[in-house]
Amino acid sequence: MPNQQKKIIFCMAGVLSFLCALGVVTALGTPLWIKATFLCKTGALLVNASGQELDKFMGEMQYGLFHGEGIRHCGLGARPFRFSFFPDLLKAIPLSIHINVILFSVILIVLTMVGTAFFMYNAFGKPFETLHGPLGLYLLSFISVNLTPNIMPSLTGSCGCLVMILFASEVKIHRLTEKIANYKEGTYAYKTQSEKYTTSFWVIFICFFVHFLNGLLIRLAGFQFPFAKSKDTETTNAAADLMY
Repeated sequence: MPNQQKKIIFCMAGVLSFLCALGVVTALGTPLWIKATFLCKTGALLVNASGQELDKFMGEMQYGLFHGEGIRHCGLGARPFRFSFFPDLLKAIPLSIHINVILFSVILIVLTMVGTAFFMYNAFGKPFETLHGPLGLYLLSFISVNLTPNIMPSLTGSCGCLVMILFASEVKIHRLTEKIANYKEGTYAYKTQSEKYTTSFWVIFICFFVHFLNGLLIRLAGFQFPFAKSKDTETTNAAADLMY
């Protein structure tokens, strides 16, 4: 493939990676991961509510990784509330999972920005002419065009997958919404009725697929995936490196 076309492909991959990084940063700070409704069981049982009467006991909330807000209904009118995970809910939530979700989100941002830098470097720079001498041979094995663009999408895609899996397990298996709704509620008990992932979660989902798309763009540019080369090709490359 001509160098000009390779530059265009790497530029496209770099722009997609940069947009993903911005999206993840925005998602990390917004309370738009989950939107849920919950029922005030205590109030509904006291008046034996059924059918449309249950609407008076339905509350709702939305939250992200750091904070959220909602409205409680127990037949006595709306009670708005706000909360933050740190430090308000440290004892109520599965803390280790929640911290891992945040940690992998940060790692995803860092890897995506590093991937953006390498894509742009391979589009506009000259990787094989930047470093010279024996030290350059070792460094090029990590930052050269034959390896780095192939590895970065798989690493960032794995982090995005881990973020979604951990957060989904926190919400569904550990009943995060119920724990938030019942936090410091001694009189009333709440039960989750519905949960749906909203904008921020789907941003991570889209970024997950964008990184695989970047991998396909790299393959389209004519570069083999890691460990896909034959032994003969590796031997030829090693001889060329020694001559270099």
